[in-house]
Amino acid sequence: MAGKSRVPAVKNAHAQALAEALEQSMVPAVSRAAAILRLLGRSTEPVGVQAIARSLQIVPSTCLHILRTLVAEEFVRVDPVTKLYSLDAGVLLLARQWLSRDRFAGIAQPALDRIARQYGVTAIGVQIVGLEHMIVVAMARSETMIQLHTQIGSRFPATISASGRCLAAFGDHDREDLHRRFKRLRWDHAPTLAEWETQVEQTRRNGYAVDQGNYMAGITVVAAPVFGVGRRLSHCLVVVGISGQLQNATLTRIGSDLRESAAQLSTQLGAG
Repeated sequence: MAGKSRVPAVKNAHAQALAEALEQSMVPAVSRAAAILRLLGRSTEPVGVQAIARSLQIVPSTCLHILRTLVAEEFVRVDPVTKLYSLDAGVLLLARQWLSRDRFAGIAQPALDRIARQYGVTAIGVQIVGLEHMIVVAMARSETMIQLHTQIGSRFPATISASGRCLAAFGDHDREDLHRRFKRLRWDHAPTLAEWETQVEQTRRNGYAVDQGNYMAGITVVAAPVFGVGRRLSHCLVVVGISGQLQNATLTRIGSDLRESAAQLSTQLGAG
């Protein structure tokens, strides 16, 4: 029954994200529709109207109208018996069209494949979406390592982990804004703000960032910035691996390799 459907455990985060989007939105209905699509995308099973409305703190009747429109546009499907909602194939069509046109993903893939194979790691390309999120748009996995759970389309806070240090070092953002966002992050072993600032400065000097167990215990993350036209930070190349396997000389080699690969991609993307 619809009343028993489960929603993602982070429902407060869904509502908070929508509230922040609505503050800046010129078309609230579009923001609510996008929030519903994201919630359904993160849910492991179909969800009912009341559960969606409760999670996003939307008036149920408004939620129902938006869902009906999304069904008509083939972005969402509804089970006629259970009245539960899930994503439909229209979303896949949009994703395929975007991936086929994304230049970064195409030119980054060979480098990611080589790095994953050479070092036995997961190699990822992420797109930066302002100070809000980084989205995985390309990736390669080694056959030899433990598989870490991430996939194309996964989103992460923009200021988290090694990629977040790259954003702080090379993104030309207001420091106070960065500090406010830093304080809201969730880490397994959180650095202090002073430690984080020191790591950001090291990132600026080295040309790549390292997160050794801060974001995820036992996991090391390395990231290097990729710039687009006008030297604007647009993407990062990221390596994720087991900390015990990424030590000392190996870690330095990976950082240098990422930095050089990211520089080559930046040139191809018109950074000059």
